[in-house]
Amino acid sequence: MKFNAGEIEGVIIKDLKFYNDERGWLTELFRHDEIDKSVYPVMSYISMTLPGVQRGPHAHKEQTDYFVFLSSTFKLVLWDSREDSPTYMNRKVLFTGKDDPKCVIVPPGVVHAYKNIGTEKGLVLNFPNRLYAGWGKKEPVDEVRYENDPDTIYKVDE
Repeated sequence: MKFNAGEIEGVIIKDLKFYNDERGWLTELFRHDEIDKSVYPVMSYISMTLPGVQRGPHAHKEQTDYFVFLSSTFKLVLWDSREDSPTYMNRKVLFTGKDDPKCVIVPPGVVHAYKNIGTEKGLVLNFPNRLYAGWGKKEPVDEVRYENDPDTIYKVDE
């Protein structure tokens, strides 16, 4: 199975706009008037990824991820594994972080992984539209994980 380079239906990539003044800067991460209701965040978290470390690949059945990359340099890879998608079997690679900060909305069914290819610790924020492990953390986690499969077709370093 071979993926084609290309855009992926439903993935939204937004450049962050920084407002600078003598105090520093400010950037808006999301606004309800700019995103679909189905994407509205219900929780948030921040993760720190060490240089050279990869997270994923994995996908969600129902969850949409709303990632924000602000520091270090990340290689983000997305694979459209949704058989009913017009961009099925497309693969998209982005380089984002401190030199090109972005918000990236990843819809359900799109396999995704990111790797800190920079030299400093990298921070990633996420504002998903589903609670991790459901209300009260009492439900199965909405993830299909591929990172421990030695035969996975989802390779970041290709």
